[in-house]
Amino acid sequence: MKKRIGSILLLLIGSFNLFAGQDPVLVRINGKNILRSEFEYQYNKMQLMPDSEKKTLNESLNLFIDFKLKALEAEAAGIDTTRAFREELYGYRRQMSKSYLADEVSSEEIIRRTYEKMKSDYRSGQVQVCHIFKSLPQNVSSYALREKEREMDSIYNALKNGTIQFNTCVKNFSDDKSTFWVSWLQMPTEFESVVFDLNPEEFSTPFFTPQGIHIAKVIQRKPVASFEDVKKDIAFRLLQRSAVNQGSSSMIDLLKQQYNYELNREGVDELFAKGITDKVLFELAGKSFTGKSFLRFAAAFPGGLRYQLDRYITKMVLDCEDSRLETKYPDLKLLLQEYREGMLVNEISSRKIWNVSSDEEELSGYFKVHRSKYNWDVPCYRGIVLNCATKKIRKKARKIIKSLPESEWQNALRLMVNGSQKQVHIEQGLFKPGDNQYVDDEIFNKGKALPLSSFPFTVVGGQKIKGPQSYKDVWDQLVSDYQRELESRWISQLREKSKVEINQEVLKTVNNHREMN
Repeated sequence: MKKRIGSILLLLIGSFNLFAGQDPVLVRINGKNILRSEFEYQYNKMQLMPDSEKKTLNESLNLFIDFKLKALEAEAAGIDTTRAFREELYGYRRQMSKSYLADEVSSEEIIRRTYEKMKSDYRSGQVQVCHIFKSLPQNVSSYALREKEREMDSIYNALKNGTIQFNTCVKNFSDDKSTFWVSWLQMPTEFESVVFDLNPEEFSTPFFTPQGIHIAKVIQRKPVASFEDVKKDIAFRLLQRSAVNQGSSSMIDLLKQQYNYELNREGVDELFAKGITDKVLFELAGKSFTGKSFLRFAAAFPGGLRYQLDRYITKMVLDCEDSRLETKYPDLKLLLQEYREGMLVNEISSRKIWNVSSDEEELSGYFKVHRSKYNWDVPCYRGIVLNCATKKIRKKARKIIKSLPESEWQNALRLMVNGSQKQVHIEQGLFKPGDNQYVDDEIFNKGKALPLSSFPFTVVGGQKIKGPQSYKDVWDQLVSDYQRELESRWISQLREKSKVEINQEVLKTVNNHREMN
């Protein structure tokens, strides 16, 4: 049988030079070596995922290889050479380097000041919280967003009226049913601002965070812990929020020693005497810095000559350190590489998968071929739900949906109320059981709908349908399935044309290096 060029070769130890160093080659893709440490970095992150999503070592390695193949294809397409790509990557590296250039002494002071501020802030201590939570993806549609808002409004009104218990709502409606403690700088600011303002047993109105929409309840509170107990937590949270300032003089002095800084007194004296010199001012990491390079800096940095020189020396020291950060801190190198390849994969995936999967002609064709896959177990309801402010508006709305085609409903209803959203709320589309409480109540005879306080008069109009009549009826699932198929085809193509070599002996040592020493 002929060997395909993309087959995975299981090589002998010698071909990878296994014992050549502390960080041996684990995988080679099209001749490019990938070290064990890089896979370990990704694998250990995967192990932090929920148990239901964890992968075995071999599964993780295959996902890692697939990711690398996509990144290499993006490089071949020149994505990493574009100006927008380079600027975004540079901006991210600049942001991350600030944390690594932070002075330990200054960081200690910042942590202490943060702790004192935390004690005096209304967000001091901890609060134990449970919440009714609806997750909202970044690409949530306006339809889904409005539906979640209405659902949470109804839940909140029921809680406020005492017709339902908070714990019951958490159990039946929340995407997160856990109870957890919240400390300052731990959760999104939007969440902390709400929960720290609540008393025990008090619940909030619905509010948004970057993760979704919440109704939070505080169970109990604890006072702030001692500085030593929370010092490490605060430092980590400050680092996460980029709150540590760039280095101070003590760090500069230490870096000068590391990089063999030496001041040339003759050149500095001439600079101060004449205001200009061609002589060397100082040496750093084996490189000489002259008066000419200093003058270029000073021209854009106003101030006294001595102040300008101090700032110039500081900048050159920090630039020297910055250029060596990836060497000094392997974790930073891996983090930047992960971000860079993530950008590459995101862009190439947009071209290969996401843009294609949003094409309606492509989706329509895919639906026709796989139509039987999308049959429904239960009927759905295609129609409209109207929440009206008055009985008069409800009466007019009923006449419209009875006398006009479905495609004309919304325009006619908006004309009826002159576009005022304060008189009627319109929701039109396809509703499955459980999607809309009013459809559930009137059409599926499931549950009792709670009227909205501002729109208490409801109209439901449309028809039950047994199965999807168009690809648009199963849009979300169809897009998801088509994306998976496109990605599967793409991965197969990449595997077919690529040479992937795995050193199984090195794979056995992942997270267990003693055998290698």
